Amino acid sequence: MKAFLEDNKILIGLTLVGLVIALFVISGRIAVENNAKTYDMVLDYQEAFDMAGQSEHDISWWLSEFKTMGFDKVGLSEENLISLMANRDMPVNATMMSMVLEKADWTKDYEKGFVTALNKRGFDDYDVLVESKSLESYNFIAEALKQRYHEEQFLLYPEADGGYIVLNGTAKNALYTEKYKDLNSGGIGFTEQDKVTSSKLMSISLGMLPEKIKIIEDAGMQIIPRTAGYSGWNDWKFAKAVLADYKKLKTLPVYALFSGEETLGFDEGTDLVTNFINENQVTVGLIENTTQLQNIMQQGLVDIVGKTNYQATRVFTVWSYIQNRYQYYGYSGTEEIENTLYRAIVERNIRIIYYKPIKEFKDNHVYITDPEIYKTLFSNFEARVSEHGFKQGRASVIENKQMPTLFKMLMAMGIVSAAVLLIRTILPIDRKIKLALFVLGMAGIAGVYILMPGLSTLMVSFAASVIFACLSVVFILKQSKDYADRSDKDEKLRSIIAKGILVLSGGVLISLLGGMMTAAPISEIGHMLEIDIFRGVKAAQLIPIAFFPLAYLAYYGFGLMKTEPGKLEFGDLKDMMNSSLKIWMVVVGLIGAGIGYYYILRTGHDSELVPSTFEMLLRNTLETDLIARPRTKEFLFAFPAIMLLVYTSIRRFKIWPIVFGVASVIGLTSVVNTFMHIRTPIYLGLARTGYSFLIGVIMGVLGILIFEGIYRFYKKIERQRKVDA
Repeated sequence: MKAFLEDNKILIGLTLVGLVIALFVISGRIAVENNAKTYDMVLDYQEAFDMAGQSEHDISWWLSEFKTMGFDKVGLSEENLISLMANRDMPVNATMMSMVLEKADWTKDYEKGFVTALNKRGFDDYDVLVESKSLESYNFIAEALKQRYHEEQFLLYPEADGGYIVLNGTAKNALYTEKYKDLNSGGIGFTEQDKVTSSKLMSISLGMLPEKIKIIEDAGMQIIPRTAGYSGWNDWKFAKAVLADYKKLKTLPVYALFSGEETLGFDEGTDLVTNFINENQVTVGLIENTTQLQNIMQQGLVDIVGKTNYQATRVFTVWSYIQNRYQYYGYSGTEEIENTLYRAIVERNIRIIYYKPIKEFKDNHVYITDPEIYKTLFSNFEARVSEHGFKQGRASVIENKQMPTLFKMLMAMGIVSAAVLLIRTILPIDRKIKLALFVLGMAGIAGVYILMPGLSTLMVSFAASVIFACLSVVFILKQSKDYADRSDKDEKLRSIIAKGILVLSGGVLISLLGGMMTAAPISEIGHMLEIDIFRGVKAAQLIPIAFFPLAYLAYYGFGLMKTEPGKLEFGDLKDMMNSSLKIWMVVVGLIGAGIGYYYILRTGHDSELVPSTFEMLLRNTLETDLIARPRTKEFLFAFPAIMLLVYTSIRRFKIWPIVFGVASVIGLTSVVNTFMHIRTPIYLGLARTGYSFLIGVIMGVLGILIFEGIYRFYKKIERQRKVDA
């Protein structure tokens, strides 16, 4: 080791420079995270209204109750044809013209004057025909259309008790069924077709109903409007009318929560909305996807966020599947919903919760209407997040701190140096080759920054995650082999345990530094808000596993031909290629492949594999009792495997160092992976790794004791067999 350090002191020094810069950047990020610890909650009006309809109290009573629980803002979606048809007080019916025209004598069902006006104007299958059965509903829709849209986009035909309205649609507006087949009498597909069932025009925003506005404002709560933008119906006229309606409210909205497919006014650019946001200090909400990966990105959203200097924050919506988590996992109440809200605020940089009331488990229609259940939920939630320094108020905005180019290049230099060091750990390259590799690496980094500036940060971060994970793999293998070579086969158990803890500590430390080098380049605002995300998580976990056989051969060899540990020799490969394939090798290979496949499938929130109820309850318990939940695969599996790698190497076992070595890689990459999730605060990642290390040591000691017991029992039987022989 001393010779290695002396021979590579320049590369090590450059790597340390990169690490120092990374730690400096991380310290700045921690300060930014600590200054953004105010969260807010917005109640969805329609869901609260529907819940009130199933209870003994009206919506006004429920709003006052939620206000005592900490809510002072209500999200109110603008009306559209769909919502008006569901409103009993607004008799409206909207139908696709294609459905109307299916009836040959359809004109008999409508007033002659309207049919004449419609024929004069022209129509097609993609138009939407609206029938209003009251003046109130007709006037509401008609006034909204005249204020927000252009007269060529619609036809108005008033009557004494309502009227007709036609929205001019196109094929692009139409919504279709999925492809289906007509079958003949033999059950064989005859034709394949789809059918127009609706239109986006059913969802265009028509404004907020005055009676709903009054109910919310009378409750002393602020309205957060939800306006939907759809292409072709979303220009400056629409945006101006919407913003004018916002200004008529008692309190100007403090958050902009866009819905639909575009941001407000996007058809003619984002300047109007951007100016409104800047002038009124409105915070843009970035609504997290259902998979908890990135955000719902309407067209124009990134442009607005950039022009407002990232005056934005992340929003967690209580999606329908979360609403149904009442008495989930066998809990008696709202524990899992509480856990979900807690993780959103504490772990994922969420600062606004868009809340929808609870529903029965696996029932999408029945709400929980006991106010005490809600009070318990939010009381427990507030107590838990306050332990992490969070308080309720206007949602915090993360400071837009950009990294100097010099820092980026110095960190890149450190990563290139680490890459050359990694090559040197398994191949006997001289100084000239090391210099050539370093120059080539720096030229490549410079080229990436010049030619692909958008990808450069992610590529540097990805490289760090792989290189340092591989360095930690080399470290545990080298130290385990060194201990095996310098120790007696019958080394005392307490000495082996001590050495195992030292190797585990070193491996985790290198991976932890790799985590810092991974997190630092992507610690800018775009990644922290998940506008940009870390790509290649699975690749960053697989590459170190693929690297393991090379590192193992370099230090352990394959057979008896190993002459120089630390160098990947031709003899190592030759021994491996010439070895006869045994059944146990096939079995171990299949088991390893199965574990690897399961490990990769379990990675990420969009995984096909769902943890068991027992595992989730264990996770939740650890999350509740500790600052951060340690990763199960680290403390229960991989970290003990590192200590068992040392133990089995010293005891001269043949196959077991390979098995435990592969298992160890999973834990070392997991440590780095913790810091790829840039939305998670750094202190949680450090706490998570610390807990995993401490529990992993305990599990490792237990594993060694169990293995030693089995080993001694086997040796006893072997001695007895020799005596009997």
